[in-house]
Amino acid sequence: MENTNDMDIKQTQMIESPVERLICRLAIPSMILMLVSALYSMADTYFVSSLGTSATAAVGVVFALMAIIQALGLFFGHGSGNYISRQLGAKNFNEAQQMAATGCISTLIGGVVITILGIIFLKPLAILMGSTDTILPYACDYLFYILLAAPFMAASFTLNNLLRFQGSSFYGMVGITAGAILNVGLDPLFIFVFHMGVRGAAIATMISQIVSFSLLLFGCTLKGNIKISLKNFSPSRHAYKEMFRGGLPSLCMNALAAISIIFLNQVAGNFGDAVIAAMSIVQRVTMFAASALIGFGQGFQPVCGFNYGAKRYDRVKKAFWFCFKVTLVALCILTIVGYIFTPQILEAFRKDDIEVIRTGTLALRLRWLTFPLLGWVILVSMMLQTIGKAIPASGLALARQGIFLLPFLFILTPFMGVFGVQVCQPAADVATFAISIPLGIKALREMNNQKEDNRSASSII
Repeated sequence: MENTNDMDIKQTQMIESPVERLICRLAIPSMILMLVSALYSMADTYFVSSLGTSATAAVGVVFALMAIIQALGLFFGHGSGNYISRQLGAKNFNEAQQMAATGCISTLIGGVVITILGIIFLKPLAILMGSTDTILPYACDYLFYILLAAPFMAASFTLNNLLRFQGSSFYGMVGITAGAILNVGLDPLFIFVFHMGVRGAAIATMISQIVSFSLLLFGCTLKGNIKISLKNFSPSRHAYKEMFRGGLPSLCMNALAAISIIFLNQVAGNFGDAVIAAMSIVQRVTMFAASALIGFGQGFQPVCGFNYGAKRYDRVKKAFWFCFKVTLVALCILTIVGYIFTPQILEAFRKDDIEVIRTGTLALRLRWLTFPLLGWVILVSMMLQTIGKAIPASGLALARQGIFLLPFLFILTPFMGVFGVQVCQPAADVATFAISIPLGIKALREMNNQKEDNRSASSII
């Protein structure tokens, strides 16, 4: 097993270093990475917005497919990554190597399937995702190249998480950041200089995703990380069962996010392209704002996984409460600032369309009001997922994106019109927060009991 000594050192650091310092060291690259990842879609939306409201809405429509691709990558990335962190904590290095290769290669295979099926059914897929007659030509142009990028895009999410769960967030940050910077540079070049329009934005994204994938794959070969090797590809019932346990919550959350975006676009389309464009911009802005929170939580996950695998439950709990306190303060500050400057944020995208600004301003301000609740929800979901409690973690993911959001969308919109579209996500956030409280408290109490059981067993020995 190559790099065994390096992994021994890393395992010791993860279960001995002060959790506050350790989380911050791991979280900073993850936060940068998540913020930069959000720039992929933010950049396309920003530059395409100059082409008109329908073009802006097209990017929002195709975002549903990008969420599906992300769901695939995160399913294998979180599924294999959670397992790997526990195995590294228990010093089972060979199993960690096999799981890493199996997770990455499985993602590439799944991405190729999406590409083939998507291109065959290109136009029906664009319509299904919510394209109106005026949006459809732009959506098809953008969708084609996003489909070509699907294997690399999905695999990038997987590789990034494999690195992160090994405590190597820095290498993931480098790969994703390089791709995002390239995307921001290529967007105006292809759109305005080469006059390629929406198609140019999609090509820029495709090239950037290929570059990110290549850099992330190279990062896996560097000191202390598990190298992805075809010889370690070991598909088995056990491997996919473990991926299912660790990746199901991410799959549920992101797949339902895609479904929700599709239904949201279809319902919003009844009120015109401006409403679709406004909700698309709101989605991008809130995703960008939440990415810092998710990145900080991702600094918690490897600490949680390593220490849970090493049965250091006291460190898991200490890490959880530290993260919760930090995120609560940060989200309250973000809510105040975001609420005040909401109109200016919308104007940066579509300052010439009054309807987009008016619709988006109320929707975004409603989203800001529930932002402080997301810290607890996301941290509880991450903790449950990392310690292998797939069912409650999946239930929490299903609640926010499906159990509450979709019924609210279809119940509120017929009575409230556009306001029903604007308020459905904040309402779902509140309901999800309510059910996340007992789930989180139960998991923390169970760790207390496990700690006492370990002490009793040690005293008997």
